[in-house]
Amino acid sequence: MIKRSQFIKNTVLGLSGALLLAACNGGDQPAAAPEADGAASSAAGDTWTVGTEPAFPPFESQGDGGELVGFDIDLMEAIGERAGATVEFQSLPFDGLIPSLQTGAIDAAISGMTITEEREQTVDFSRPYFRAGLAIAVAEDDEAIKTLSDLENKAIAVQIGTTGANQAADIPGAEVSTFDSAPLALQELSNGNVDAVINDAPVTLDAINSGNIPGVKVVGELLTEEYYGIALPSDSPNIEAINTALDELIEDGTYAEIYEKWFGTEPEGELPESAL
Repeated sequence: MIKRSQFIKNTVLGLSGALLLAACNGGDQPAAAPEADGAASSAAGDTWTVGTEPAFPPFESQGDGGELVGFDIDLMEAIGERAGATVEFQSLPFDGLIPSLQTGAIDAAISGMTITEEREQTVDFSRPYFRAGLAIAVAEDDEAIKTLSDLENKAIAVQIGTTGANQAADIPGAEVSTFDSAPLALQELSNGNVDAVINDAPVTLDAINSGNIPGVKVVGELLTEEYYGIALPSDSPNIEAINTALDELIEDGTYAEIYEKWFGTEPEGELPESAL
């Protein structure tokens, strides 16, 4: 079984070119003083309703008291504070986030959402704030499945509406079961009802190493390189404020503090300015 620290630092960081990032734009511009903050000048006083599905730890989940916790939650709150906006979270199913953006029910969505060409046809994205990738999880005693080709004609569990679900749908002969959250898909594997799960690597590792999903391991290399972004309605007036605030949080070290809190290591590497 791959240990969390080894997988995140060596497999995720190395194989995907630094899974865990430190800079969204590589530090292109110096951090602005709060009183001269361009983000604050364009968003001060605004209230942003931000959608998220709190079933994707360590990015977003519910704490013991029912409060929202996670990397995405802390990051979005810091972005709002830097931009001078109030962030109000709204819990929604993952596959309901983009429709809610399209109807204007929410102003933004942060939920470990991969930036894809298909999604960019209907919503806009911030700069990438996290580099990730899909991984295969199997039962601990399974030595037969190591690569994507080994999943042909197998039973696979995925979270509905995700890139993992899209990947599974392309596997010849695969019997794909969809679930409302990644932990539910992984629990189906732990229960012995499917042969594998295709899911985002950091989330799978968190579920395994937290002890919540016993008898499961991650195998092989990352299947994809993906970038998470904050989704907004097309032509949203808030995208510049969000990008500026995110850049400044990276520059002054706030991003690194949030990152280390949830992943136990300092961020490494840089992200491109655009995911596509």
